[in-house]
Amino acid sequence: METIERPLPPNLLTIPIVGAPLAGGPTTPALAAAVCEAGGLGFLAAGYKTASALADDIEELRGLTQRPFGVNLFYPVREQIDKARVAAYVDLLADEAARNGVAAGEPHWTDDDWEAKLELVRRERPAVVSFTFGCPEQEIVEELRAGGSSVWCTVTSPAEAEQAGAAGFDALVVQGGEAGGHQGSFHDHFDDPYPLLTLLQLIRRVVDLPLIAAGGIATAEAIAAVLAAGASAAQLGTALLLTPEAGTSAPHRQALRGDRATKLTRAFTGRRARGIVNRFMLEYGAAAPIAYPEIHYVTAPIRAAARARDDGETINLWAGQAYQLTRERPAAELVEKLAHELARLGRDH
Repeated sequence: METIERPLPPNLLTIPIVGAPLAGGPTTPALAAAVCEAGGLGFLAAGYKTASALADDIEELRGLTQRPFGVNLFYPVREQIDKARVAAYVDLLADEAARNGVAAGEPHWTDDDWEAKLELVRRERPAVVSFTFGCPEQEIVEELRAGGSSVWCTVTSPAEAEQAGAAGFDALVVQGGEAGGHQGSFHDHFDDPYPLLTLLQLIRRVVDLPLIAAGGIATAEAIAAVLAAGASAAQLGTALLLTPEAGTSAPHRQALRGDRATKLTRAFTGRRARGIVNRFMLEYGAAAPIAYPEIHYVTAPIRAAARARDDGETINLWAGQAYQLTRERPAAELVEKLAHELARLGRDH
């Protein structure tokens, strides 16, 4: 039986737009602040940062806005990996590394400074704490909520939504297969990802939590569509990559101005992620094993060297399927314009 979803608390945002946490560089305190100041909910991305660097970001963001904001953490899940396939992939990349003047990194697993970051958000109490790549225990959810934070979980299937609902989350970020960057699934897998509108409908049948729709959203019309499908807000990620506040690299920006297709790949990190097709993806995607973050650390020196010389054929160009609709304008202006267009659509209908 279809459920009726609950809305998000009105104090979090005045327009139904959330700025996605874009780990690895694109998210900056300035970008999060701009989204917040425009009436949306800005996010900081903790992924790949130390707890100390995240603390600095939180302090900087609080100096830029008094409005509520969120912090996103990677939940550490250790997959069973095929060590022989990982070793073979490292060997395969040896010539690629040499061409870039570096050695490939060592494959290893880390928890992304999990305990220190969790302690940090317990102490700092941002308005929202969200999790990607897994579902924390109910005890963690309740502890963060008791400290005053709303707690969200990224889900990619009805089964994940049910698990998160049972753990007591306040809201779910529903990520469709159109989304750029990593699929936020609890475990990496080979199943076809659900399209966003299909996923929203299926998840509304099994939970009554507020849903934040993510994946391929770049226009007011798309925001209106996910709101009509039961979402309480839309999360924009790729749509913010060409804003001046974003830390998007020059070759990534250049690729976002093009028209190549996107594709899901494990070539760069060992976890399925959507990016603009380039040489590295085509040459190595078929051989890449499921092994995250092990492969991320293997390719990191190669990608860093390529990025330093603006080589867009050797770096991950994360982008959603609607990336060609991305607009080059300041983040606050972009968010305000989308909100204005959304309101006009409502009046017209």
